[in-house]
Amino acid sequence: TGLLLARRVLKKLQLDTIYAGNEEINGEDYNVECEPGKPGAFTCYLDVGLARTSTGSNIFGAMKGATDGGLSIPHNEKRFYGYNAETEKYSPEAHKDRIFGKHVADYVIKLQGDGDEDTLKRQFGRYLENNLTSVDGIEAMYQQAHAAIRRNCAAQPKKERKEGAVKKRWNPMRLTHAQRTNKVAQKKENFLKKIEELN
Repeated sequence: TGLLLARRVLKKLQLDTIYAGNEEINGEDYNVECEPGKPGAFTCYLDVGLARTSTGSNIFGAMKGATDGGLSIPHNEKRFYGYNAETEKYSPEAHKDRIFGKHVADYVIKLQGDGDEDTLKRQFGRYLENNLTSVDGIEAMYQQAHAAIRRNCAAQPKKERKEGAVKKRWNPMRLTHAQRTNKVAQKKENFLKKIEELN
């Protein structure tokens, strides 16, 4: 997500050729440096809002993808997955394994070992269809996704609606001014009729 966001922003600002970002995703901390004599790197700041900022959170994974994509985001590695607060050391290998889905592959292998076919088919049906049940297979899938994002990060055009398709509404359609005045007039008329009947 972060890599795609970074590449789209830089392409829109025509900075994608100047700031390619980290081509080799290895889990190491990466900071974008401004190129001399060229426009400065696009700097942005992470606003987590009300989300919890626990170490290894997905927010920081997306931020890592954005910095690897070429955005300049001030940060340090203390909130990345793989940072140990007790030893105060950062393990880029652990973070790389997380980026490339090793934890997902381990879970798939665990489910296969347990023989829990129902859970495996329900949660990882598409993985099984595409033979993505090994660590190498899932890592290769993520590497292909990263390469595809770097090749072409443009958003695909939305499909046109079928002829005669009706848009689903979740709230009632807004009335026009004439409809609202007519509705009020009918309510007044009904109210006056009820008063006359009581008298």
